[in-house]
Amino acid sequence: MYDFHTHTFLSDGVLAPTELIRRALHNGYRVMAVTDHVGPGNLEFVIKTLVKDCAAASKRWDILALPGVEITYAPKEDIDEMARDARALGAKMVNVHGETVVEPVEPGTNHAAVSSNHVDVLAHPGLITLEEARMAADNGIFLEVSARKGHGFANGHVVRTAAEAGARIVLDSDAHAPEDLLTPDFAMKVARGAGLNDNEANRLLQSAPLDLLKKVGVDYP
Repeated sequence: MYDFHTHTFLSDGVLAPTELIRRALHNGYRVMAVTDHVGPGNLEFVIKTLVKDCAAASKRWDILALPGVEITYAPKEDIDEMARDARALGAKMVNVHGETVVEPVEPGTNHAAVSSNHVDVLAHPGLITLEEARMAADNGIFLEVSARKGHGFANGHVVRTAAEAGARIVLDSDAHAPEDLLTPDFAMKVARGAGLNDNEANRLLQSAPLDLLKKVGVDYP
């Protein structure tokens, strides 16, 4: 199991980073990113904490835990700079909170994210446009198929638009609590529910994560 979008009590999750990682390992996870919500004020604190906790967990347990961020509700003009700063501080996975259909994210956030050379994943991008998806493809940014209630309402649109644009997709939990963590069965149901056939779903769950790891410079396994 792979998952590149999770949260701890460093933002709005309920578990400490090491507990979340341990519970993910118990669920059969092989690789995960811990990507707490950040803005300009808490960016450095969150990354420095996650770098330490992810390193400790990866050293002692049979799981690769990557420190990351989800740039959330930041002014769109600041997203590229924040993503660059996050990478410089040690974030291995840089996500941006996209224009989900269930929250009042600033219009233009999707465009700012897919325009950046420092962003890895545009999370739950909602009704992303074809032009934006093409920009994501050009910049190697993955579009997220979300397993989270509400955010997943637009999964079918994301899958179809990504396919037309040639953009890559990845499936993530957006876990905030232990019961949100993925299982193989549920991940497959989310993928199939987004309109993918069995072969496409298997590629999403097995090949896409490895491609994303290559993008961020992580050699696995």
